[in-house]
Amino acid sequence: MKILSMLSRNLWRGVTTLRFPARPPVTMRFRGLVRMNPALCIGCAICRFRCTSRAITFSAGKNEFTWSYDPGQCTFCGRCIEGCKEQALTQEAACPPVYLSIGDLKTSYTIPRKPPAPRSPAAVPRAPDSQPTQGVTP
Repeated sequence: MKILSMLSRNLWRGVTTLRFPARPPVTMRFRGLVRMNPALCIGCAICRFRCTSRAITFSAGKNEFTWSYDPGQCTFCGRCIEGCKEQALTQEAACPPVYLSIGDLKTSYTIPRKPPAPRSPAAVPRAPDSQPTQGVTP
């Protein structure tokens, strides 16, 4: 008789699932998909080292580097965002879009390397003087 009472409760309760493509509301503290601004990225790869789920991959070449992000592997922890000193990474607060196959949301950027900033004359090390200082015997 317990089965009949359980069935009647489930029938009277109504539908508790959402119909596709409806999504549940996003909570206030939700951290969503990682977005990258290629203009700000300097190619330091700190985000790759901070990503514990290996959702961010980085491959470097001589004149360019490739940055890739796969949200299917991401845990949305935000460690990559915290580690980016240039603020090239952000996270969206919106619910991620629905995707049907692995890799649909994967993004990849190939970015040319920026030339290093010119060094100031004060930063260039000077050659040691050839004359000995006073009090020191050769």
